[in-house]
Amino acid sequence: MANDIDSAFDFRPGAQVPLSGAAGETAATHALASAAYRDSDVDEILKANSEWHKSEVKKGRLSLFKPDLGEAFARAVQVRMLGGARKPLIQSFGTEPQAVVEHCLAATRIRKERDTRLTGVTVLFGVLFLPGLLMWLMIFQIKKTLSGSENKRTAALGTAVLVVACGLAVIFLIKLPFAGLLGIYVRAMVIAPVIGWLLARQICERTAQDLRGRWESLLAGGGIGAKIPEAVPGSPGETAAERLRQGLAKLTAEQQSNSVFYAGPKGILGMGTRWGSWQLAEDLVPREGTKEIHPFRSWDVIRSIHDQLRMLERGPLHTGGFPTPSIRHWIVSPVAENAKEVARPSGTDVEAFQVRGHEIQRICNEQQFGSGDRHYLGVQFRLWDGQLVITMLITVTVLHETLRIEVTGHALGPVHTLFTTKPKAKVKEVSKTVKFWETREIKQPLIEPLDVVRLAARAPFTWFPPILDYLGGKLVLPEPFGLRHAWADKPWRHRFMADDALRAATPVLRVVHAAAIRVLEENGVDTERFGTRSLLLSGLVQDPTPSKADVYDA
Repeated sequence: MANDIDSAFDFRPGAQVPLSGAAGETAATHALASAAYRDSDVDEILKANSEWHKSEVKKGRLSLFKPDLGEAFARAVQVRMLGGARKPLIQSFGTEPQAVVEHCLAATRIRKERDTRLTGVTVLFGVLFLPGLLMWLMIFQIKKTLSGSENKRTAALGTAVLVVACGLAVIFLIKLPFAGLLGIYVRAMVIAPVIGWLLARQICERTAQDLRGRWESLLAGGGIGAKIPEAVPGSPGETAAERLRQGLAKLTAEQQSNSVFYAGPKGILGMGTRWGSWQLAEDLVPREGTKEIHPFRSWDVIRSIHDQLRMLERGPLHTGGFPTPSIRHWIVSPVAENAKEVARPSGTDVEAFQVRGHEIQRICNEQQFGSGDRHYLGVQFRLWDGQLVITMLITVTVLHETLRIEVTGHALGPVHTLFTTKPKAKVKEVSKTVKFWETREIKQPLIEPLDVVRLAARAPFTWFPPILDYLGGKLVLPEPFGLRHAWADKPWRHRFMADDALRAATPVLRVVHAAAIRVLEENGVDTERFGTRSLLLSGLVQDPTPSKADVYDA
């Protein structure tokens, strides 16, 4: 990469306008962003693991310090996508990764404000009465450990331990063997943490309502804007804010990179696996009446195809049809199937993560055989509010006297349903007092009693995240990491999405073939065989069954 990447895309005068995403790509973005506000168990995210990309939850030393899903997700995403020494990221097609990261920062800020209040409560009602605090924490740790057991008897024993401890505490207060100031302190040592717990519960409940409101608003389509004032430098000396702002700008620039990575059976990272492949390969023979064909290069064919693909959204009938596609030249680098990181192209031919035009043209014309990067022309449709990303890739190669035009289809499905579930109100159904045959719902607190203890115990360590990671564990993201493909589901389980992916192939294939044949005719090539082969492929592409084209059964 060229030196000082930030200078290539940062410090533009005027307002900073996000480059990533497009209008209507909100569903997938909001679904992923909502994870930052969730208060469910962190292990829930393991349900969203796919065949190729698996998250892990690294366990800590004490289950009492275990983070919830929102805390772990926001922390992991921030570090991975904004960290100073972070590895290259995979593009998140159909989403705006900067918006997701901003929501993670906003959620962290809300929790830090809560933790500031909880720390004050912990110091006043806990640290000043440390022996009592440690005693209660030990009791709750035992309860949490026993309650997490799959054995029902062991889980019930955890509740029994807490009940017995409370009973002993009451007896201890009534028949205390100490008198005077020591007796008062010992009584306060038992009571103060309980009072602190009551205050902490109110603080946690208010924050939980705020977080859940943002979670629900995002999935409802409205979306509360992420407020991150810490990313706006107020003066030249605010280096932390400036680094954060530059990190967000770098993230947006990397999202726009035109280099992608092919990981064998995993397909192109970020675009999904290859579900179909159609190849037109025939000899370049001069047309009858001409001695030889006019010289041309692969780039001439690609340029003609590019121009024709821009007309895809137009048709003879007013039936809606294709939305405006994104048509780009991609540089594809091969990586190992189980590679844990990727390396983007670097050097004078790259600027702000973008491979320059002259280098793209050189790769298209010269790197068609052997090692090295390859050139693909891609037409991409981002549908269903970003939940479905259909990419058709075209490559043209000329080896000896044979010209080959290959069209491959890639499909990236919707984000896992875990991210699209709305928060459920915590209610308890009970019988009415008089009309006992009827029931009514009683609203329950959003925060469980044990969760209040967990949050209060974690609060003082919020400013030392590595310690929290050590004590409570953390979420380990799949590598190479990209927000979109890490938790993408297969589109074939959704009938309409599958239909859209299959329907896009035929018109794209025919436009590609028509444009290529036109260039061949202009250069004196006999196109009869190309036309016959094209008609055959037009029939094969209508096969309604997608396949695993990246898995070679040999």
